[in-house]
Amino acid sequence: MANCNKLFRDFDGEGYLKVPESKIDSLNDSDENARNVIRDHFEENHPKYKPKFYRQGSKETGCMIRTKDDTCDLDDGVYFKSNPDNVTSTTLQKWVKEAVDGITDSTPAHRKKCVTLDFKAGYNIDFPVFLFDKDINQHPKLAVKDVGFEEDDPKEFNDHFNEKSSAQLVRVIRFLKAWCDYKRQKMPSGLAMTILALNNFQKNDRDDISLKFTLIEIEKALKNNFTCIMPTNPKDDLFKDYDTDRKNNFLSNLESFITDAKSAVEDEKNQLKASKLWKKHLGDRFPEGKDENEETVRAASLTGIIGNQKPFREIQ
Repeated sequence: MANCNKLFRDFDGEGYLKVPESKIDSLNDSDENARNVIRDHFEENHPKYKPKFYRQGSKETGCMIRTKDDTCDLDDGVYFKSNPDNVTSTTLQKWVKEAVDGITDSTPAHRKKCVTLDFKAGYNIDFPVFLFDKDINQHPKLAVKDVGFEEDDPKEFNDHFNEKSSAQLVRVIRFLKAWCDYKRQKMPSGLAMTILALNNFQKNDRDDISLKFTLIEIEKALKNNFTCIMPTNPKDDLFKDYDTDRKNNFLSNLESFITDAKSAVEDEKNQLKASKLWKKHLGDRFPEGKDENEETVRAASLTGIIGNQKPFREIQ
């Protein structure tokens, strides 16, 4: 049985999934600048609306990854305590879009649930817009383009995640996100994979074994009930809009990943061959192992230990 635990630890680190500190610093600086621009814009053009901010998403949970395109993103919620002019959700988003327009050379994208700003440095910032409306102690409502305001509470989810989080769980989520990023083809979002991992995580001393069993549990759960329910408000199903083709594509990729994960962990003795099974699903960035059998390495290590021992009578 080939042990690829170190390969997974390497994959999670520098040069692979970990976003370089230089890019993190640049991302933080860009976000802080955008916050100041938004504050100034609203003070000048909509003085009754005073924006507050709350970073959310994968950067705050530690699950952010460097994609195969060498990009990353940050979610920074723009919150308003009230809506004195009773403007629509689309208008409130539009005001945020107007505020950040001009920060970069690209035009901000007004998406359904956020305003997205792309940076040439290889990252983007999403600005979802929230409104507390009448009571700041209640759950905020997310502005949805051409729809209205829907209850949503990213802070509640972050708190829920932190209660259940562990270092290995975070790594497994990052591996699952890397898998979806590599496969693309409308694979589930990072949030969906995070929830599936939270619900089905299997702890183990080795990351490769933990990932294998987590994948198996995810498949069991989805075959029983193909849903991905948010554990916090709005407690909606992230898979509700999946058509048959998208559902089957995900399940097919999942089945294939499990088959190779089992082979890599249970059957393959050669680390290089096992690593190539993992690479099929995690991409070319996944490091290749050594062309050696686990049993041979273990036997050589044991022989070395025994050979270096002193005779019993010489031990003081």
